[in-house]
Amino acid sequence: MPSHVHAPSSSTSSPSRRRLILPAAGALALLACGPTGSGPSGDDTPGDVDAAREIDAGFDLDATGGDEGCAKIDILFVVDDSGSMAQEQANLTTNFPQFISVIEQSGLDYRVAVTTTGVDYTYSQGSLPGFPPIPSSITGGDNGAMLQPAGCNLPRRWIQAGDPNPAQLFACAANVGTSGPSDEMPLAAMRAAFDDRVTDGTNAGFRRADALLAVVILTDENDCSYEQPVTLGFAETLCDAQQEPVANYVAFLDGFTGDRGRWATAVIAGPGPGTCSSTFGDADYAQRLDQFVMQAGSANGVLSSICAGDLTVGLTAALELFDTACENFPPIGKAAPRVVR
Repeated sequence: MPSHVHAPSSSTSSPSRRRLILPAAGALALLACGPTGSGPSGDDTPGDVDAAREIDAGFDLDATGGDEGCAKIDILFVVDDSGSMAQEQANLTTNFPQFISVIEQSGLDYRVAVTTTGVDYTYSQGSLPGFPPIPSSITGGDNGAMLQPAGCNLPRRWIQAGDPNPAQLFACAANVGTSGPSDEMPLAAMRAAFDDRVTDGTNAGFRRADALLAVVILTDENDCSYEQPVTLGFAETLCDAQQEPVANYVAFLDGFTGDRGRWATAVIAGPGPGTCSSTFGDADYAQRLDQFVMQAGSANGVLSSICAGDLTVGLTAALELFDTACENFPPIGKAAPRVVR
């Protein structure tokens, strides 16, 4: 498995800033207790418990804001709701209390929302020579809408600092089910969440210009995002041809936030090459999401393997990345320093 996972190390704190790392004695240890099941080898049995893992990360920031670092973070989880994702969703909700605990202890003013990888899309499939293209469509997607399920008692389409029982609220909202479209479009869903769903008022009010925008993508498939209707050739198939260039999504986030230093993304997916396997099942190489992370740059993106067997690894990498991005967050009106690579 290639070394695609670049979890940035947290910087040493300056005297004027608080370093909130959970001490070793009180670290958030959690069992890899997402649903267990038989892996492809058949060695795992229900009830097996893997070795304990830890989410141990903190934020180095001045909680009052100012010229250094961020005091706010807006986090969007884009969760795959296709038929193979039940165990991953359950593991996410199991590990989220530790994730949000770290952010709460940092003093950050946070918001957390959930949407899915499902996007409605209409296209044409090429037919035999002499016959017209066949109209086709994908339906049933959330199209970037931040979820506020009935029965979850969310006061709005996101969870924010000060809400009671944030982990419980998230567990309910992130239980997105497995009946979504099988052609996952996490990048298109992310863009729709901050574009179309803001324009039509669905997600209005979530995004704050002075907050670090953090996007967490969880999927076991490659990205299949389209933005414009296409006509596929007879030998072409959806998700294998004519997708929206990945660079356009990086450029969208740069423009939406105003600066590369004001957003970061953590992807938990198949790291490639080829498929990988765990007790969750198989995951395809998320090549387009790998490209998305690489084009974002090491200071803004990290790809962790969904085949680690539980999501503690990926969520810890996300926290470490967001820590670094928060430290380097450029004050409004100032551009982020450019890193020479």
